[in-house]
Amino acid sequence: MFKSATDILEAEHVFILKVVAALVAATEKLEKGGDVPPETLRQVVEFLRTYADKFHHGKEEAHLFALLEKKGVPISGCPLGALLHEHKTGRALVGAFAEAVEAYAKDRPSGRARLAESMKPLAELYPSHIWKEDYLLSPMTGKVLNEADQKEILDKFIAVEKELGEDLHRKWEQFAENLGKSL
Repeated sequence: MFKSATDILEAEHVFILKVVAALVAATEKLEKGGDVPPETLRQVVEFLRTYADKFHHGKEEAHLFALLEKKGVPISGCPLGALLHEHKTGRALVGAFAEAVEAYAKDRPSGRARLAESMKPLAELYPSHIWKEDYLLSPMTGKVLNEADQKEILDKFIAVEKELGEDLHRKWEQFAENLGKSL
């Protein structure tokens, strides 16, 4: 199916970007005075926490970044240090978004502006972050890791997928596919 671990990461990026595009559309809708179902927004929060962070960033941090560091890539330097910082920033932004969703759910008129403002930094962070991974991290990984390393990381990613649940992974990908239609 996948030839390398970076193929898996890049495939996951597609689904994350679909959710980010839906966030942009939802932000525009809110700013025009429209409503977005709070339950849908709660699912977006869960997607970002589960699929983007636990599945995606979890594999990067626990396996790929660790092996790259072992191979001499500085964890505090570029690009790993910057990517780790963005993972941490993303977690904080998702937390603020989750709080804004709950405030909006309680009182839509007064929570609308805060909710829209909480989504903008996420919509800015993820495309830039993904670009760095696709155009800096992936090529670097191909140069630093040999064939045996690549197989080791691919096997670990597949094991993580099985451990966390392939059905859950597919469920979130289906959610990402359908989200734009529901907003």
